[in-house]
Amino acid sequence: MTFFKKRNDITFVLHASLAAFGTYFCMYAFRKPFTVGTFEALTFLGVDYKILLVISQVLGYALSKFIGITFISELKSSKRLFYLFILIAMAEVALVLFAVVPKPYNIVLLFFNGLPLGMIWGIVFSFLEGRRFTDILGVVLSSSFIVSSGVVKSVGLYVMHHWGVDEFLMPAITGLLFVVPLLLFGWWLGKVPPPTEEDKKLRVERIPMTKSDRKRLVKQYFFALFILVFFYTLLTAFRDFRDNFARELWDSIGYKGDVSVYSTSEISIALVVLVIIGLVFYIKNNVKALFAYHLLLILGTVVLAFSTLLFQTKLLNSFAWMVCTGFGLYICYVPFNCLFFDRFIAAFKIKGNSGFLIYIADAFGYAGSILVLLYKNFGQASLSWLNFFVYGTYIVAVTGTLITAVSYFHLKKKHRIMNFENNLVHGKKI
Repeated sequence: MTFFKKRNDITFVLHASLAAFGTYFCMYAFRKPFTVGTFEALTFLGVDYKILLVISQVLGYALSKFIGITFISELKSSKRLFYLFILIAMAEVALVLFAVVPKPYNIVLLFFNGLPLGMIWGIVFSFLEGRRFTDILGVVLSSSFIVSSGVVKSVGLYVMHHWGVDEFLMPAITGLLFVVPLLLFGWWLGKVPPPTEEDKKLRVERIPMTKSDRKRLVKQYFFALFILVFFYTLLTAFRDFRDNFARELWDSIGYKGDVSVYSTSEISIALVVLVIIGLVFYIKNNVKALFAYHLLLILGTVVLAFSTLLFQTKLLNSFAWMVCTGFGLYICYVPFNCLFFDRFIAAFKIKGNSGFLIYIADAFGYAGSILVLLYKNFGQASLSWLNFFVYGTYIVAVTGTLITAVSYFHLKKKHRIMNFENNLVHGKKI
């Protein structure tokens, strides 16, 4: 506890955010490096080999999210670190086996790689939720998967080009490079103290949820959750598509062989997203903050649509367009991953934890990602990766704008009714 014994707000935020950032950053080294491989000229059952690998991992990841709806919502704080290290070890073992098991049988190994990794986000965020500083901590944590995805791809490409490692062994080697840093950051994260009484007062105490708690919450807010999860499903599918096929997209717009482009583009996105979303921390009223996130969702969809339009009309260069689409997707995606639901719990004074809602959204989000990949392979096989992504951005932008507007007015009405009922219960003048 030496980091936190004589804690003030600044040192707490600094230590907690760096510990969480580092832990999740390192996790991506076990998940994303394989996507920088092209696996050219390889197919199985008439399907592109890389698509099968991505689908296999995402299937494991999606199943993990469905399991996590129960597992994360019931997780006790004393078991967090134990599960974190065990799950990472399982993922690395799967990568080692992926390298040694012959094709096409090694496809299934990425399923077993994704299965444990899907739990990591919920475990890491459970250290941070329900605090005065959750908005800042959450946005720093969220920036980790924007930056890390590009960085570990660059590391993976370096391992192949400079160490002569093939694309099947490269993911395991890249993961091993991050084992020690992950252990150190995970240990550091485990030193984060529990929420204070002031945190509980401002953000509602976060507690494990029972089955009846989960049913009650879904029933009470079904419509809002349904439309928001639908938007998030589209968002996740195309953010994941952009992430998994980043090499194909960058190659198609003139950056073939450029190792640095994956990192430089994503770092710039992370910095801008971090600053903008971090400003919501200054909104102390949970209801106002929740609606501020709705405005950020609109901002993201507008940037997504207009940047793509400018790119198609050659008024925006390809690098700037990829940065803008990344910004548009992530300024929407990041709030859903933690902050939106954290404020939602606090605004409506729900007894439970945001991990439950995050994992509902993630479960359907990654299921949608699989469907998009299958549609690309079987329904739009002749369409280039670039054109498929371009059309997808318009679908996400238009659908997301409409859903966000409906959600805004629906939740505003819901909150007004809740206040009215509370006033009646407490005999206050209305």
